[in-house]
Amino acid sequence: MEVPAVSLPVALLAAGASPSPSPSGSGPAVPSLQDAQQSATNAASWVEQNWSTWLAMGLQIVLIIVIAVALRAVVRRAITKLIERMNRTVQAVDHTALGGLLVNNERRRQRSAAIGSVLRSVASFVILGTAALMVLSTFKINLAPLLASAGVAGVAIGFGARNLVTDFLSGVFMILEDQYGVGDTIDAGVAVGEVVEVGLRVTKLRGANGEIWYVRNGEVKRIGNLSQGWATANVDVTVRSDEDLDKVKSVLDEVAEKMAKEEPWNELLWSPIEVLGLDSVLIDSMVIRVSAKTMPGKSVNVERELRWRVKRAFDRASIPIVGGATALEDAEEAAPAPDPSATMAAPSAYASPTSPQSLATTPIVTPKPNTTK
Repeated sequence: MEVPAVSLPVALLAAGASPSPSPSGSGPAVPSLQDAQQSATNAASWVEQNWSTWLAMGLQIVLIIVIAVALRAVVRRAITKLIERMNRTVQAVDHTALGGLLVNNERRRQRSAAIGSVLRSVASFVILGTAALMVLSTFKINLAPLLASAGVAGVAIGFGARNLVTDFLSGVFMILEDQYGVGDTIDAGVAVGEVVEVGLRVTKLRGANGEIWYVRNGEVKRIGNLSQGWATANVDVTVRSDEDLDKVKSVLDEVAEKMAKEEPWNELLWSPIEVLGLDSVLIDSMVIRVSAKTMPGKSVNVERELRWRVKRAFDRASIPIVGGATALEDAEEAAPAPDPSATMAAPSAYASPTSPQSLATTPIVTPKPNTTK
């Protein structure tokens, strides 16, 4: 049967112990030996009545702490094992046909570290927070005011740091969904560049000119990943409208076949280079499109090399490439020179005042009558 806890002063008062009066009646009371003995007896009795309650509370608190620490360690270890298994699964298919579609080692490492950190932090917060509340309840503390105060403080912090919370949650979902990773080239709307680091709040991008962009995850409304799956290299070749299409296609096929067999382009090209045909036909020119699927992030390099090879092949085959300002210059060179006499007027008979035509058009002047007498 549990004995209710009784405080020491109450026990002393119940025992009727009172200090002996001072001889003078004005100074502090000096307890006698009998009073001290009585107080010690009452204190020992109070401890004897409540030691079982203290022991039970202590054992309960120790048990809560031990279980919480053990559960936290088990959960964190399970999360670590899960992340390692995910990495091993990805590494197992690195050398298969799907290997090119997967992220590199640095991307996997950062993504795994971020996911593991988030899961471990959430697990620790939940387990240790629950254990702390259970310990407080063991001391018979009313948790309702504490929880209400914590709720009000959480709402205030949420309103004050709503942008921070938005950035954090957006970063968590971006990492969990694997929207992008280190080494990817993305278009985040506010900036375009290669991903250098993926964080829970900020993503670092390196732009085309070498600048570093710090993009808050909560500000990203849409993401265009240019490095996932495959990329497309498109090259438009503009020639004269009177060129032989069969000859042009033969030269382009030769360039494509030769490029696909040479290193390192045979690894960057994931499909044969195809001549898709006429993309547009104008009065003085026509555009032929050449396309190929490439490794993610390598389309620009393939396009530059393909343009280089097409230009050299067309020069050998005496096929001029036209387009833009070059077409206008060619049209001006092909047009005949204007006749300088075209802007001059033909000679006129009215130019001479003594010609019959000029005299015939001269107005007749009527002589005035002489009125002087």
